[in-house]
Amino acid sequence: QVQLEESGGGLVQAGGSLRLSCAASAGRTFNAIGWFRQESGKEREFVAGLGWDGRSTYNSDFVKGRFTISEDSDRLTIYLQMNALQPADTAVYYCAARQFRATAKPNDYHNWGQGTQVTVSW
Repeated sequence: QVQLEESGGGLVQAGGSLRLSCAASAGRTFNAIGWFRQESGKEREFVAGLGWDGRSTYNSDFVKGRFTISEDSDRLTIYLQMNALQPADTAVYYCAARQFRATAKPNDYHNWGQGTQVTVSW
C-alpha cells in the first residue's frame, strides 16, 4: 500500500502563502490523493483532491481560487499551494490515498499521512 508523508506546514501571517507537499511511496499507481484538514475538536474536512490520472482536480468551495492541488512530474509528490491564507485556515493538514477517484469523504480513504500543522496569525 502507498505510504504518505506531509511536509511544508508552519506559521504564516494572514494573506501569506504556504506550499504543502505529500510524498508518496512508489506504490501510488492508480491512487487518487486528497488533502484534508482538521481543527482541534472538529471533524476532518475535505480541502482538495487529485485523481489517479493526475488530471482531475476537485476543490472545496471555501478554497476555490486560493488553493491549488498539483503533482510533480514523477507523480510521487503532490502539492497543495495555499495562497491568501486566513486564520480560519489554521489546522492540521493531511494527505490521503484511495483508488482511482478522489472524493470528499475521509472514510473513503485507506492510507493517511501523519499531518502537518498550518497556523495562520493576524
